[in-house]
Amino acid sequence: MKLHRRDILRLAAGAAALPAVSRMAAADDYPSRPVHLIVAFPPGGGADIVARIIGQALSERLGQSFVIENRPGAGANLAAEAVVRAPPDGYTLLQIISAVATNPWLYPNLSFDFIRDIRPVATTTRGAFVMVVNPDFPAKTIPEFIAYGKANPGKINMASSGIGITTHIFGQLFMAMTGIDAVHVPYRGGAPAITALIAGQVQVYCSPLPEPLEQIKAGKLRALGVTTASRVAALPDVPAIGEFVPGYEAAGWQGIGAPKDTTDAIVEKLNAATNAVLAEPAIKTRLADMAIAAFPSTPAEFAALIASETQKWGKVIHDAGIKAE
Repeated sequence: MKLHRRDILRLAAGAAALPAVSRMAAADDYPSRPVHLIVAFPPGGGADIVARIIGQALSERLGQSFVIENRPGAGANLAAEAVVRAPPDGYTLLQIISAVATNPWLYPNLSFDFIRDIRPVATTTRGAFVMVVNPDFPAKTIPEFIAYGKANPGKINMASSGIGITTHIFGQLFMAMTGIDAVHVPYRGGAPAITALIAGQVQVYCSPLPEPLEQIKAGKLRALGVTTASRVAALPDVPAIGEFVPGYEAAGWQGIGAPKDTTDAIVEKLNAATNAVLAEPAIKTRLADMAIAAFPSTPAEFAALIASETQKWGKVIHDAGIKAE
């Protein structure tokens, strides 16, 4: 059979379109088997609980199980690397946490580049931190704390849940912006840091809001300010630090990412499903009970957030000379 030139061109165009058609069909069928969501923390912690809430809701919406797979260690880098190395088919996803913005500066020899190798899908939650002190500490407000710190250089011990962790760098940003010379005391996790603060072994701790909330309400700790730009519903009488330190703002956030070559169609489908889940009143209530807020976005908005946060915290880490443990 002889083919005319117009037939050859038509067949070539049809062949070129096949991958696109195939990709669209794959997205229509996605997910057709369980999806693994890799979490960088052990079961039972705040990040793990959020992942399970979102994962269960996505399972119900998309008709396939979202299996939570915990891979703690190396400052969340083990989990990230597992997803970087996974096939870009949408069946291995990463629970992205705000630590990804600090890790490139703390771990210069990583085998991957997070911004290059992980594709942002959607943000899920955003939460305030709170600066807390022992009730016996003389300062009862942010201005009083600043005045005390400047009058007593090197005499404030600032707890954290580990070197380079958000509890460290959020506190460090405050100290740098106010000119306070504080001694950093790292602990292995938030619980021992709060225990030390209650015992008076340290004077201040910048904590994720859910962790000390009950101690604040019971009067065992005093909240001086929240780190977000505005006050939060869980502590309506506690001011934002930025009300006294103009420009200060910090928040913890989470989201979902995929390997870099995951198709637009799958990313868009996951983004739409995630945003729909975050709009459900029951999900909003469950997150609010943890003192965190639903935080929907487009993939582009999430990418911009990661880039801006990476730049912001890189400067704080560099200026303070913070090195990973």
